[in-house]
Formats: sequence, structure tokens, C-alpha cells
Amino acid sequence: MRFLLAGIVSFLLVSCGAAVAVDYDSQTDFSQYRSYDFYPDIDSGLNQLDDVRIMRIADSLLQQKGLVRSAQPDIYINFHARESVVRSRNTLGVGVGGSGRNVGVGVSGGIPIGGKTVEQRFTLDFVDVKADALLWQGIADGKFKEKARPEEKERYYFSLLQKILKRYPPGKK
Repeated sequence: MRFLLAGIVSFLLVSCGAAVAVDYDSQTDFSQYRSYDFYPDIDSGLNQLDDVRIMRIADSLLQQKGLVRSAQPDIYINFHARESVVRSRNTLGVGVGGSGRNVGVGVSGGIPIGGKTVEQRFTLDFVDVKADALLWQGIADGKFKEKARPEEKERYYFSLLQKILKRYPPGKK
């Protein structure tokens, strides 16, 4: 029984993951890019704590791919997010009804459960420093609880960036 429950929970977590789309310049040789840095003045639309979380996570994931953070980078990294708060679509239905002699009366209502969620479209851009041209872009749609704790946001952004960066660099030509 425990294994069945664990399997169902794992399936739900995986199936609720962020959807990722990637676009890039197909004429670019991505093997020439070995160093990166973040734009000095990123206007992400997020709070400063989230910006720091994202940069720390991206640093870790990019270094695992063999890239090095440098003061003289080959590529600049920019990110931004668009967010909207959405009420829970899940409700608990309550109804009262009665009928008699071909007459029916009913009253029902829904009680929202689950709280509000933040739906987010997160964009990660890689820009060639010398040419000042967009090389690669990853976009992911995801969601998290409006009142998420710092640890939950950390896990959310780690999962989001991992899924986006899994598709960088694009396959060989």
C-alpha cells in the first residue's frame, strides 16, 4: 500500500511540472561559449530574494555543464518573470435540495479549497556579449502557492531551472 501511494504521489509531482519551450539561433556553435555572467542590472519582475535564489541555482547548474562565471564573459544571462495570482479552481460542493409532487428546489454552492496560486512564465535569455545578440532562450510556465515558504520557492526554482537548462546547449548541428 505504501509503494502504491508513493507511486501516485511521484506521478502527480512529475506531471505537474513546468512546461518548457526553447528557441535558439541554429547557426550558432555553442561550444565556443565557455564563460558567462549575469546582466549587472537585471529587472526580473521578482523580489531581490528570488533574484538571488535564481542566480545561485543557475550558477550551480551552469557550472555542472562546464561553464565558468567570469568578469569578461562570452555570454550574458538575463531572466525575467511574469506572474499572476489565481484563485483555486478546486471547490468543495455543498447542496441542499428537496422535491415533491413534480416540483423540485435546489440550492448549492462551492467552498474554495487549496488557497491561491501564483502562475508564472519564466524566461531565461543567453546573449552573446560581443555581438549583443540573443543566442538562446528558454521559457517555462509553472506555478507555486502564493504563500510559499522560502524552502518551497528554492525547490520550485531549482526544478524550473533544471528543466530549462536541461535543453542547453542544443543538440549538435
